[in-house]
Amino acid sequence: MRRRVVVTGLGAVTPIGNDVATTWRAMQDGVSGSAPITKFDPATFPVKFACELKGFDPLLTMERKEAKRADPYAQYAFAAAVEAMRDAGLDQGGCDVDRLGVIVGSGIGGLKSFEDQHNTYRERGASKISPFFIPMFIADIAAGIVSMRFNARGPNYATVSACATSAHAIGDAFRTIQYGDADVMICGGSEAAVTAMSIGGFANMTALSTNNDEYATASRPFDSTRDGFVMGEGAGVVVLEELDHARARGARIYGEVGGYRATGDAYHLTGQLPDHEGLQRAMRGAMADAGLTPEEVDYVNAHGTSTPLNDSNEAKAIAIVFGDDARRISVSSTKSMTGHMLGAAGSVEFIAATLAIRDSIVPPTINLKHPDPACGDLDFTPNAPTRREVRAAVSNSAGFGGHNVSLAVKRYAE
Repeated sequence: MRRRVVVTGLGAVTPIGNDVATTWRAMQDGVSGSAPITKFDPATFPVKFACELKGFDPLLTMERKEAKRADPYAQYAFAAAVEAMRDAGLDQGGCDVDRLGVIVGSGIGGLKSFEDQHNTYRERGASKISPFFIPMFIADIAAGIVSMRFNARGPNYATVSACATSAHAIGDAFRTIQYGDADVMICGGSEAAVTAMSIGGFANMTALSTNNDEYATASRPFDSTRDGFVMGEGAGVVVLEELDHARARGARIYGEVGGYRATGDAYHLTGQLPDHEGLQRAMRGAMADAGLTPEEVDYVNAHGTSTPLNDSNEAKAIAIVFGDDARRISVSSTKSMTGHMLGAAGSVEFIAATLAIRDSIVPPTINLKHPDPACGDLDFTPNAPTRREVRAAVSNSAGFGGHNVSLAVKRYAE
């Protein structure tokens, strides 16, 4: 019999809040995180806005020397992990460190460090490349520094699957506990991709919105005027725990992780199978794993990128999978507020789905003024939150390379 897994800690730094409580309030209030880029001069770029963090201070959780040796993506992950472990009541110990693990991924890793050190090499030569460059750049170092902070000596690695990265991390952590290899897992993802190379690359492949004049409303999933996603940054980390372990220490339980399914399209570098067939299989698999029927799911946190292809395909996939229940279910894309946080998107959206269950409130899809007929007639929770009972939720993620993940979370019951 597989062990039950519950959510006991949440942590996040996002473009709409530097902790979970602020982020969640902003989601309910429909706050847009989009603003002109400040991290480099975008004057010559076709895209001049993004969803950057505001007022983030790594020194609130890291020593100055540590922060200097960590790329922003690792700083973000560290801050979110510290909040999640504090929220779980485990930041000062309370579990067997040999059975405490970390899976924290990043879609890209330390891109700013790569750009900075490449400039140093070109301008000053190879001898001036920082000896800390490699550990600052590699995508697994966030998991490494989080494990060192909490002396976590269980499973420790990073997932890298583009925009499905942190959903894979949560799913793998769920399985790790289910199968008995750990009692507690710190899991999620982080990204710091508001850099010149990243914005330039995504813009040149026409993935980003170029609506510079209306940047605050440029992320508009399921809207007929959408023209691409808005780059976001930040981190989301959750603490998963085996149920009896959580009960024994009197932990607060946000919800129960019911199911996980990952699939591959085997189809295209950046495109999707028609009707998002790979994501259909992921949703069905996650619900089956959780023992849920479509009738028992009340909310789908959609991948909802605000790109023409994804949104219509995903809407069709949801309609096909949920059938007669599709129009009863609330669907929303919180990327309309946070932008697309790439490797951090899945974990932040899983947090939103979990809090929707706790608070009986579905966050909105903002900027949805002209519903796209190609997305069907689902309830996309336009522009304002919906108060309703949420017994169970499905959170979807997909990434370049044909990666699909669905996570099912449900209300905890004895």
